[in-house]
Amino acid sequence: MTKKLTEPLYIKIKPIDNVAIVVNDNGLPKGTVFNDGLTLVEDIPQGHKVALQDIPQDQAIIRYGEVIGYAKKTILKGSWVNEAITIMPKAPGLHELPIATKVPEPLPPLEGYTFEGYKNSDGSVGTRNLLGITMSVNCVSGVVEYVSKIIERDLLPNYPNVDGVVPLTHLYGCGVAIDAPAAIVPIRSIHNLAKNPNFGGEVMVISLGCEKLQPERLLKGTLDTIPIKLESDDDIVTLQDEHGFKGMVDHILNVAKRHLERLNKRKRETVPASELIVGMQCGGSDAFSGITSNPSVGFASDLLVRCGATVMFSEVTEVRDGIHLLTPRVINQEVGNALIREMQWYDDYLTAGKVDRSANTTPGNKKGGLNNIVEKAMGSIAKSGTSPIVEVLPPGQRPTKKGLIFAATPASDFVCGAQQVASGITLQVFTSGRGTPYGLAMVPVIKMSSRNIVAERWFDLIDISAGDIAIGEATIEDIGWRLFHLILDVASGKKQPWSDHWGLHNPLAIFNPAPVT
Repeated sequence: MTKKLTEPLYIKIKPIDNVAIVVNDNGLPKGTVFNDGLTLVEDIPQGHKVALQDIPQDQAIIRYGEVIGYAKKTILKGSWVNEAITIMPKAPGLHELPIATKVPEPLPPLEGYTFEGYKNSDGSVGTRNLLGITMSVNCVSGVVEYVSKIIERDLLPNYPNVDGVVPLTHLYGCGVAIDAPAAIVPIRSIHNLAKNPNFGGEVMVISLGCEKLQPERLLKGTLDTIPIKLESDDDIVTLQDEHGFKGMVDHILNVAKRHLERLNKRKRETVPASELIVGMQCGGSDAFSGITSNPSVGFASDLLVRCGATVMFSEVTEVRDGIHLLTPRVINQEVGNALIREMQWYDDYLTAGKVDRSANTTPGNKKGGLNNIVEKAMGSIAKSGTSPIVEVLPPGQRPTKKGLIFAATPASDFVCGAQQVASGITLQVFTSGRGTPYGLAMVPVIKMSSRNIVAERWFDLIDISAGDIAIGEATIEDIGWRLFHLILDVASGKKQPWSDHWGLHNPLAIFNPAPVT
């Protein structure tokens, strides 16, 4: 059990902040007096904000040293600063942002760190040895899932070096405007999913036959992808050419056996940590996320970058309000322009849907103390650490550089996860303030909680807690190093995240902004 607080405690992040968050489990009652004399004038739940001084009506509410809102009415010192009395600020403009004005100096290299991975012929390295089954259209998903269960039950025991079979099911492929400009996103994503390093370069495709996304088009990909070359034409199984359901199943099983035989010959080898591609994501965030778990992830991100690895952070709506803090960190004007381009694209996408970024914040976020998307974004970008941003990827695109990369995705847990896998991550770190059983079958997912109370309640779902930071029992550096070593162990197959232990794997949710006809 972790240490329990016996005294009231709040956390103030920056000297100029005029609010702080209550740390104590279950919050604190009206009349509570802190060591500095601050007295609560009303009950305040855990993680929620207390005014450290009187905040006049229309004046700025400041947390993280940034304006997260304006007071709807005068807020007295010791009051609960909640959503009901907060006006959300406008998003930063995109056309006069500083670009590459404060590019961080490279941190000292970290040498000698390795993991046990699977080398691929294209130079990539996987953390798992999986058979992935690609499909060109959702119509065949039932068959693919049916056959995958047979492979897992009857074939995999004969191939002990293969970690599993993953049906890459999705909702795309037909009944869609296949030539719409935005169709590049799902087509590129499905194409690049098949090339994830954890699948060892073994690509097989199940097709119906009459779909709009024909296998040849899927394999060719888009203008910004490299075409996939199959080992054999028989690696495409077209169900409409088969004789009966049994014929479909038998054909797929025969193709799968060939791929399993090659995958089974693969062994883990010692490779430098620079071969890792790690995705950083958060979901079910709370007010602690931005001061415990996400900064710890950011510290680990910097360690990985120092090793020469690739680190991706994402979630456009959870970056948008911190964009003015990110554009100065890009390595050059081109990367800055790309970052702004992705923000503008998503602004336009939300406008077309008659919503804005405020639609992101969930009831759980608000219950956890996050008043609005601005406050949430300030905590979310902490996952990026302090390294320079070297590349920006449109949704589903693969990186061409190592280092810290912004991979543009929606913030939805499931969509972001699928898009990061398409961009080539081989392991993901997922932080949560409220808790989630989220997992991915394609890559191992390490789940980190922002609070100890969540890790204790979900002792067999959360892999690591950053909660000791909030109570002064650990530093961001302590937890960041602990996470870094856990990443190497999980990548090597030495430790198994809880989501893999229980087989808790969410379905793929490919981002499709194109029309459905």
